[in-house]
Amino acid sequence: MQIKTTVIALVRLASSHRIPFLATGGRHGYTTTLRDLQGGLAIDLSQLNSYSIDRAAGTLTVGGATTLGDFQDALYETGYMIQSPAVSCPGYVGVTVGSGVGRFTGLFGLVADALISARLVTADGRIIHVSRRQNADLFWGLRGAGANLGVVVSASYQAHKLVNQGQILNADLIFPANKSKEYFDVLHSFIGKMPAKLAIVSLIVFDPVAQAAQIVANWVYIGPREEGLRVMAPVLALNPPVTNIQVVPWNKLAPTAAGGADALICPKNSSHNTWWANLRRLPSSTFQASFDELNNFYKLYPEARGTTINAETFPNQAMAAVPDDDSAYPWRDALGYIQIGVVTESGNAAGDPAAEAGNSLARRLRDSWAATSGYPDLSVYVNYARGDEKLRQRYGSRKLPRLAALKKKWDPRNVFAYNNVLPMEYRG
Repeated sequence: MQIKTTVIALVRLASSHRIPFLATGGRHGYTTTLRDLQGGLAIDLSQLNSYSIDRAAGTLTVGGATTLGDFQDALYETGYMIQSPAVSCPGYVGVTVGSGVGRFTGLFGLVADALISARLVTADGRIIHVSRRQNADLFWGLRGAGANLGVVVSASYQAHKLVNQGQILNADLIFPANKSKEYFDVLHSFIGKMPAKLAIVSLIVFDPVAQAAQIVANWVYIGPREEGLRVMAPVLALNPPVTNIQVVPWNKLAPTAAGGADALICPKNSSHNTWWANLRRLPSSTFQASFDELNNFYKLYPEARGTTINAETFPNQAMAAVPDDDSAYPWRDALGYIQIGVVTESGNAAGDPAAEAGNSLARRLRDSWAATSGYPDLSVYVNYARGDEKLRQRYGSRKLPRLAALKKKWDPRNVFAYNNVLPMEYRG
């Protein structure tokens, strides 16, 4: 309680004296809009990392900076699982306020769909309870645009009984460049018929042995091993030269998947230069063209071979079953999310030719993804937003009038102004 009282005091102090500030939890966010905060106050919520589990009710309550990695073992041991991001390090509340896509959207929906209630510090320094019954308008906006509306110091969620006793089939597969087209054709074949229990992450990375691009694929099935292997049969029939198939408990999936990519993604104070797009379609020709472009980029810029493409293909049955007007999140029909992360030996330093070429490639690829995505325009899940997208591309044009009204009501002085900020009026 003392830490929460301190947060309230800091928000009141900063707001009353017009000191710009930003509250941070897991510190995994890297939208470029965060750099707009200069000479301001950082409110570090990292001590709000507690959690509690009500075994009888199947509920989980976390602090404002608690991560999946903090509570997943205890939740599993209690007999529950919950929808989660693909990695263990983001603050669970931070994921929630953007809505939270991940491998469980087919079975359970978005992370925000599990939210029962939250305790939130408002722009004027009050702490209030937010739920479907209390401050329901704010509860609507919190799930999709919450970084604009307050500082969440605690939140409660509905967990789920373990599926398949919590055992998950994890398949890590590597495909060389000469199998890329076959792989993307298989991926494309799952359009419209992806099982709710299946989730796929496909990484295009540099292979230092072959000196060329390769695909590192992670296929996960949240169910029995034999059932999962039947679902994965089309990709396994490609005979990838590297195959690692194992059954892991739910709480060990994040650190195990994709050969332990969690450990590579989660280090603190690392630089990220990412460009994302949502997908309603999975066109194999677009994926192959992106593979070829990145492969050529590796040849031209050896110092940028840390650059990767990450394509997340997640089922959306449970996510799409929730009515569109239930929350502020606008992209419940998405089937995938694709990103290029530009990494150079200079750390993407200003004036680095490789970094400039990487950004040019990223813009070109993002445009191509948007053009074939099945959406009429670029769209992006706000937690993945770079920050240069138009407002409608982040929040959806049909949601923005209501979100703008909420912003005006709950943050009229715009103190929550640095994480993909909302306007107070929107006319399209």
